[in-house]
Amino acid sequence: MKQHTLKRYYSFEGKGLHTGQSAHLTLKPAGPNTGIVFVRTDIGPEAAIPALAEFVSDTSRSTTLSDGAIEIHTVEHLLSALTGLGVDNAVVEIDNIEVPILDGSARKYVEAIAKDGLEKQNAERKYIELSEPIEIVDEERGSSIRIEPAKETAYDATIDFNSRVLGIQRVHWDKTVDYKTQIASCRTFVFLHEIAYLFRMGLVKGGDVDNAIVIVEHPIPDEQLEELCALFNVKKLRISDKGYLNNLRLYFNDECGRHKLLDLMGDLRLSGGFLRAQVTACKPGHAINTRAAQAIRAAIKK
Repeated sequence: MKQHTLKRYYSFEGKGLHTGQSAHLTLKPAGPNTGIVFVRTDIGPEAAIPALAEFVSDTSRSTTLSDGAIEIHTVEHLLSALTGLGVDNAVVEIDNIEVPILDGSARKYVEAIAKDGLEKQNAERKYIELSEPIEIVDEERGSSIRIEPAKETAYDATIDFNSRVLGIQRVHWDKTVDYKTQIASCRTFVFLHEIAYLFRMGLVKGGDVDNAIVIVEHPIPDEQLEELCALFNVKKLRISDKGYLNNLRLYFNDECGRHKLLDLMGDLRLSGGFLRAQVTACKPGHAINTRAAQAIRAAIKK
């Protein structure tokens, strides 16, 4: 398998999910063995961070990379898009601190790039292959990720939030599953009862009903709905019989599980390339995902 890059530039603009700050982002082709590199153009052309796990600095509801004063927040959706499409090498230029959330998924990145296809390069892809399994466990959260050597790459993920709305969801991806149509469109999600806490933590400042699935576990009084209208800057909110705010239509019954798989693929790209492994994740999240990526990086450096 040869390495691949983009055929041309792609530009996007939007607000960040957590900071609420607007940013312009441009994806550019890059030479063989470059990997994925972020450049903060508002700081300067040398303000670059490679998409590698050793630069992870925060995993509070998203994945942040930093190197000194250079920070890039919420990189996981874009990294997932590039991984799902098979992009080995690209430069990501951005003029602010956070990658635009767009519609809360990887769909817009994928649709833009997929129309043109990729540029094959004159270099072989170097897969990340392990000599023995790696397992990361978070006993407090009941989470685990196991990465095992395999001939073909596959991901299995199970989510369980003890939620009457979501239930337990199990999702799978391998090369026979079309990332563009089956994974990329799946949006980020949040539970309604978490929103006030997240605001107090300085997060989800750019969240709204257009870029996130809001899950409602319990009935809420009309006066609280009015407060939420002001928060989301909309005239009216409704709760569907299935427990989603604003009568949201899911793309898949297990869309939230698929989104967690999307995140997992993006976070594990921080291992430095394409895995050739079986990944089995129970209750994945950015903290344990990036710990797994760091463990992979440590293993391949030995």
